[in-house]
Amino acid sequence: MTKITIRENQTYRLLIEGYAADGAGVARLDGVVVFAKGGVRGEECDVLIEKVGRSAVWGRVTRAVVPSPARIVPQCLHYTKCGGCQLRHMNYAEELEAKRIRVEDSLRRIGGADVRVDVIHGAQDTRRYRNKVQFPVQAGQDGPLAGFYRQRTHSVIDVEDCLLQPEPAGRLRAAALKWMEQYKVPAYDERTGSGLVRHFYVRVNRAGDSLFCLLVNGRQVPHEAELAAALRAAEPGLAGVVLGVNEKRNNVILGDRYRTLWGRDYLEDVLCGLSFRLSVPSFYQVNAPQAEVLYRRALDLAGLTGSETVLDLYCGIGTISLVMARRALRVIGAEVVPQAVEDARGNAARNGIANAEFLCADAGEAARSLAESGVKIDAVCVDPPRKGLAGGVIDIIAAMAPDRVVYVSCDPGTLARDVKLFAAQGYALRKAEAVDLFPRTAHVETVCLLTRTK
Repeated sequence: MTKITIRENQTYRLLIEGYAADGAGVARLDGVVVFAKGGVRGEECDVLIEKVGRSAVWGRVTRAVVPSPARIVPQCLHYTKCGGCQLRHMNYAEELEAKRIRVEDSLRRIGGADVRVDVIHGAQDTRRYRNKVQFPVQAGQDGPLAGFYRQRTHSVIDVEDCLLQPEPAGRLRAAALKWMEQYKVPAYDERTGSGLVRHFYVRVNRAGDSLFCLLVNGRQVPHEAELAAALRAAEPGLAGVVLGVNEKRNNVILGDRYRTLWGRDYLEDVLCGLSFRLSVPSFYQVNAPQAEVLYRRALDLAGLTGSETVLDLYCGIGTISLVMARRALRVIGAEVVPQAVEDARGNAARNGIANAEFLCADAGEAARSLAESGVKIDAVCVDPPRKGLAGGVIDIIAAMAPDRVVYVSCDPGTLARDVKLFAAQGYALRKAEAVDLFPRTAHVETVCLLTRTK
C-alpha cells in the first residue's frame, strides 16, 4: 500500500484515540502519530496539520465531525490563545480520566511498574482556585499589557480576568496598569533588557487577604507611594505591597531582593489545620483545598505510628514536614533555599511543633550528611520540582535503607523515570494515586508509596 505524503496546512479526518502529556488529542495518520490540539478521545475530527516532524505530526482540530459527549463549549474568551489552560473543551469527568490514564500509562510504560492507578482525587471547585497569580508585563501599542503568555511564546495577551485566578488579582492588576499609564512607567523588554516593570505578582490566602509584589528591572520605581495608594484603593483586603528586584537579563520571574513599600511582606494561611507564613518567594501549592487532599494521602501512605524518624527532601516552607510531624517521632526537612528554611523554622515554632528540624542544603547533600552521621531514617518523603530527583539522590536514599519512600510528583514522566531507578535499588511501587491540583490545565500531581523489598 502506498503511504500518503502528509502536508502542512492540509486538513485530514482523524479518530482521536487518547491524550498526550500536554492535553492534545492523539490520533494516527497512515501510521504516523498526530498530536491534535483540541481533540477529545473517541471523536472523529477534521485536523489541520501545522507542523510535520520526523516521527510525529502536530495540528489542531478545526471541526468535531462526530463529537464526543464529553465535548463542551469553553467558558473562556481567551481559550486557545492564552497558554494557561489546555482542557476547557472537555467536561471535568473526561479531564480527570485523561489525567488518571496519563499517570498510569507513564508508570507502566516509562517506569516499568505493574500498577493500576485506580483513584484520581478531583477538585470540588474548578474555578478561582489559584492562590497565586503572576502577570507578565509588556509594552503594547496603546499602553502596557498585563496578562498571560500566548501559547509557546513570550508574547503577552492582555487578560482582564481569568477564571482560574482569585478576583482580587484582577482588581490589583487593573490598578497597577493604571498607575503605569498615569506616571509613564515603562514595561521591561526581554529583547533589549531595557524598561522597568517585569511582572505583577499577587498572592491571596483563604481569608481573602492579598499581597502584591511589583517585580522590576531596577532597585526603585517612580511614585512608589502613589502605587501603594492606588493598590490599597482597589483592594480592601490588601495586606502589603512589596518591590522585588531582578536586574538580570533572563526570563526568571522572582527577584533576589525585596523591599516593603507598604504594609507587611507576608501573608498567613491555614493548611491541614496548621498556620503558615508566606513571603513572596515561598513555595506553596496554588490550590489549598486540593493540597490538603494531597498531603493527607501522603501522610496515610507513609503509615506512621509515632515511632519513626522521617526525612522530608525538597521541604520548602515545611508544609509536608509539619503535617508528618504530628504522627512521627522526629521529622528532618531539607531545602536549598535559605529563605524557605527560615520560613519553615518559623512555621514550626508558630504551630508549637518541636519534633521538626530543618537543614539548609540540597537534597543530595542533606541525605548524604545524615547517612554519614548515622541517623536512622525510617521513611523518606520527596516532593521535587518538575525535573524530578537530582542525580545520585536515589542512590543515597537507598543507602539509608528506609522502609518506605513517599514520592509526591508534579510530572508523571519524571516520576516514572525515578520509580524505575528506585526499582533497581530494591524499592517496589506499591500504590499510586493522582490528585488534580490544576483543573482545566494538563498538569496533575501524583502521590506514590514505594517499599523496600531487599
